[in-house]
Amino acid sequence: MTQLYILNAFVALFGAAIGSFLNVCIYRIPRAESIVFPSSHCPACGSRIRALDNIPIVSYLLLRGKCRSCASRISWQYPVVEALSGLLTLLLFLKFQLSPTFFVLFIFCMALVVITFIDLEHQIIPDSISLPGIVVGFASSFFLPWLGWKSSLIGIVAGGGSLLLVAYGYQLLTKKEGMGGGDIKLLAMMGAFLGWRSIPFIIFTSSLFGSVVGLSLMAARKKDSQLPIPFGPFLAFGAVLFIFYGRQLIQWYFALGGAAGR
Repeated sequence: MTQLYILNAFVALFGAAIGSFLNVCIYRIPRAESIVFPSSHCPACGSRIRALDNIPIVSYLLLRGKCRSCASRISWQYPVVEALSGLLTLLLFLKFQLSPTFFVLFIFCMALVVITFIDLEHQIIPDSISLPGIVVGFASSFFLPWLGWKSSLIGIVAGGGSLLLVAYGYQLLTKKEGMGGGDIKLLAMMGAFLGWRSIPFIIFTSSLFGSVVGLSLMAARKKDSQLPIPFGPFLAFGAVLFIFYGRQLIQWYFALGGAAGR
């Protein structure tokens, strides 16, 4: 039992360490900077971050959220991304163990973390993540019996095609762009990794939670319907929810519908 706890802790720490690198991606990709060079440094003063100050979550707490060199504020995003990455990695490990599915979905979920925080701050979904993601997801389908290349291919077409139709329809009715191309490519990537069966679930859950959050924010801020809200994070939430609870929720929904029809 003790060994199991140690293994789980190691997996979570590994995920948090990856989260530290994801923070670099989140900051640099929208700025078209290299994610490799230079090494981690303070965005405010440019000082190189020491190894002891780069320990996931712990360093942020020890430094009290400030740079050691210039005492400028370090964004709360850094420990949140590290903790979220560690949690997702642990949950994937507990569900799939060290299987091919674990490694494929680990790559997928880490990409979603990066996309989510970039979209929240900049309201863009980088093609440099979603387009290679489509290729990686489709290539992975040949090694995952539960997915299969046909389901992945249909997922790509259904995912991208469904949002493309919605975007065109909205634009024709309102003469305004209501959904960016980034969301379309993101859902196509989700279809590549999770198959076509995931698409209706992701669209439904992301639309539901997006509507609830959007209406709540507009009510709180007393803004009109033009308040821009990035949709990518809600798509990411729907995809993660499908990975862990998709089948159970779908079965529950149909069981509930069958009981109501009696």
